[in-house]
Amino acid sequence: MIKTKLTEMLGIKHPIIQAGMGPYNTMKLSAAVANAGGLGIISSIGMGVVALGFKPLFGFENLTPREQMLSSIEKVKELTKTSQGIFGINVPVAAEFQSVAGELINAALEARETDSEVAKRLKVIITSAGNPEPYVESIKESGAYHFHVVPSPYHAKKVEKMGTDLVIASGHEGGGHVAYDPVHTMVLLPEVVRSVKIPVVGAGGFCDGATLAAALALGAVGIQMGTRFIATKESDFLPNYKNFVRDINDVRNTVVAKGLFGNLRYLKNPAVLKMLELAKSGAPEEEQIKFEIESLEAIEAGDIENSAMPGGEVAGRIKDIPSVKELIETIVKEAEEIIRVKLPKLAV
Repeated sequence: MIKTKLTEMLGIKHPIIQAGMGPYNTMKLSAAVANAGGLGIISSIGMGVVALGFKPLFGFENLTPREQMLSSIEKVKELTKTSQGIFGINVPVAAEFQSVAGELINAALEARETDSEVAKRLKVIITSAGNPEPYVESIKESGAYHFHVVPSPYHAKKVEKMGTDLVIASGHEGGGHVAYDPVHTMVLLPEVVRSVKIPVVGAGGFCDGATLAAALALGAVGIQMGTRFIATKESDFLPNYKNFVRDINDVRNTVVAKGLFGNLRYLKNPAVLKMLELAKSGAPEEEQIKFEIESLEAIEAGDIENSAMPGGEVAGRIKDIPSVKELIETIVKEAEEIIRVKLPKLAV
């Protein structure tokens, strides 16, 4: 077992966080991660599409963001009832999502306030992709921990001053939303650790025991994984999406393109290459957004060729689709062996 400040804060067995990932809400995945001793996260990006004027996708119903969040929390609470697993939510706070973000965060805080079981086990609100300041006070008053995803030491120091409890330093190789400045994890993580006094979790490129051990060596208290969790048996992502991740076999097979909320890293395929061409040709923004929405509909339909699928560079290192429990236990076992056996032999 590996004990860190993260496991002590949350009362979890393993220092592993499942990233919030769109366009799915990851209810089954977050429950599986919580049941396996990690921190499971309910993704909220798909909950806000109706409020932003788009039709419901990926099983979301025509409900308000608040109703979507409350329903998801209730389902994950029930799925983790036996294990008493710990979970949280991730909410993007980008300017384009501001009208929805507050409603989603307030719904989670409402669930904590009105349900003692939720208050005991929904311990973390993660904000990302924007400025978390409007939400810091209400999260702190609720008793929940507030984690924020940062792309630089500058942002880490800024949110530490605001009062967040932990920062997740996310390198440019990560899937989904990435910063405009391409600073990767090996450089970013130790510098963020040096720059702040609050605990730091590493994100971007993590998938196995070696990368967990590396994160701990660089001063992190744990890792956050997104793409690696897509390719698991319990993942809410469709089988052909999971298979696509597993079969990539080349760490160069991702590209960064403009998405609804800034830049996103996608798995390379014909749809993404077309997306890049649209941007390069100077196509109107409405046309580019229309294409991105169509690509989301293609994901739901299982049409891989026409799907723009978010994913990180680490997809090129993923070779199987295990259960979440198998994956987490293997990662921790490998990391323990590296820390206890392999590395001490090098110190002579």
